[in-house]
This record gives sequence, C-alpha cells and structure tokens, in this order.
Amino acid sequence: MAKTDKKQATQKPAGAGVQDIATQLGLKPGQSIDLLKALHILTREGKLNQDSRRKLKQVYHLYQFIEPLLNELSKDGHAVTLADHGAGKSYLGFILYDLYFKALGQGKIYGIETRAPLVEASQKLAADLAFDRMEFLNMSVAESTHVDFMPSQFDVVTALHACDTATDDAIAFGLEKKAKAMVLVPCCQAEVAACLRQTKVMSLSRTPLAELWRHPIHTREMGSQITNVLRCLYLEACGYQVTVTELVGWEHSMKNELIVARYTGQKKRNSAQRLRQLLAEFGLASLEGVRYPHLPQEAVVA
Repeated sequence: MAKTDKKQATQKPAGAGVQDIATQLGLKPGQSIDLLKALHILTREGKLNQDSRRKLKQVYHLYQFIEPLLNELSKDGHAVTLADHGAGKSYLGFILYDLYFKALGQGKIYGIETRAPLVEASQKLAADLAFDRMEFLNMSVAESTHVDFMPSQFDVVTALHACDTATDDAIAFGLEKKAKAMVLVPCCQAEVAACLRQTKVMSLSRTPLAELWRHPIHTREMGSQITNVLRCLYLEACGYQVTVTELVGWEHSMKNELIVARYTGQKKRNSAQRLRQLLAEFGLASLEGVRYPHLPQEAVVA
C-alpha cells in the first residue's frame, strides 16, 4: 500500500477526537466538551481531575433522576420550568440545559444564588453559549418565592447541596409554586441540632432516648437525621410521594441523601400526625409554624 493510502487509512474522521475524549471520560452522549471546559470541570487539554470527576459523577447521577421527570412533564408539548436553588456555579443547571432543554427547544431554567459574582459568571457563560432560556437571579431562595417577575408555577424544583435551611426554603418555594416534582440533596443541617442542644438537659431527665444526642457529634448527626425525616413527612402530608436514596457512593460525597418528591395530590393524614408527634417528642414544636406552615390543620393530634 502506498504511503498516502496508509495515511488515509489511519486518519480519523472529523470530530472523532472529540468523541474519543467523551467516551474515555464517560461523558453522556451529546455533552458539550466546551461547556465542561468553561465550567472548569475539564481542563483546557480535556482532562478530568479527581475532584472534578466526583463533581461530574454527582451531577450525572442526579440527572438520571431528573430526566424521567422532565420526559413525563414535557409530554403534549408542555414547556417545562425548572428552578435550581442554591445554584452556586450552576453545574447542574448548565448540564441539564445542555443535555435536555437545548434539544427540547422550549422550557426554561432559573438559577437562584446569593453570591453575586457566581450569578454574573453564569449569566455571561449562558450568553456566550447562546443558552437563551436560562436566567440567573441574585437572591436567596426565600426571596425568590415572592418576587413578582417569577412564574406563578414551576414544574420542577432542584436543590443540590443547599445548606442548612435553604433546603427548607426550596421546599417552601416548591409548595408555593405548586411544583410537580422536587429533587433535593440536603446539606449541613444545623437548625434542629441547635434546638436539641438547647433542650438537652431537660430531655435527658425525661427520656433515655436523649442519649441518642447527648454527645456533640451525635447531636449534629441526630439533628441532620431528624431534619430530613421531618422534611419527608411534610412533603407526604402536602400530597407528595417521597423516595429517599443515596445520590452516589459515600467515597464521592458525605452529603449523600437524595429526596425525590412527586406530586400526587394524596395528602397523608398519618404523615402530618407523625410529624407533629416527632416535633413534640424532640422539643421542636416551635418549628411548626416556621418550617411547616402548609401542614394540614385538620390533622392536629388531640
């Protein structure tokens, strides 16, 4: 075979190099490498370090839970609206848009974030990529619930590692906006742990169960556990079917609990009762009006 023939036989078709990189890195089909570079998930040379690999694995795994919801909600030509709370650098929002909303040709993603520099960077990146149906707002989750220029209803609410009560605010937003689905990965819960610390002496004298949070490290972990249990009961009481699972393996993230809630309209009276009983048992009754205002009143325990 002539040298020119050999050269032609070994030459890769145009675009094969990009596809090879995507395959080697385990990227999803259609994923923009330019986007991942702009988000600094990939280096300029198209490499993925260990920290970025963990981050991408979390977002991809979360996408696997969100995609079926989007498929269901976008039937019959419905333009899906999604609010991403505590968006940070908007890894989740950008990847959702790139893999799903871009091809859909309709629907919109709102990224809510309190840090102005991150919001400005996301706005610029969306403009550079012509991701026209992404909007970024510099405000807290709680503030976004009541601004006039936001849609009155949202289909999907996400919150990936929204710290402390920001996850509760995301749930409140979803309830206010009549969300069809919420996908939540809580982080750094401190509110309930603080309440447990305040009432610890009284609880230790009242019940042996208080031994579960007597030591400070147990107080923190118990507070986190109780917080998420109460959130799930609240969502069930408000008409959602709730699934709780791991997001990824513990080696990738210690903040690993994933709560997926789908609206069915079937409000569980028993969940409301259990929620109130737990609040009373752990000395958290003061949180009811603050965190659970939509709890059905007819379910009050006598």
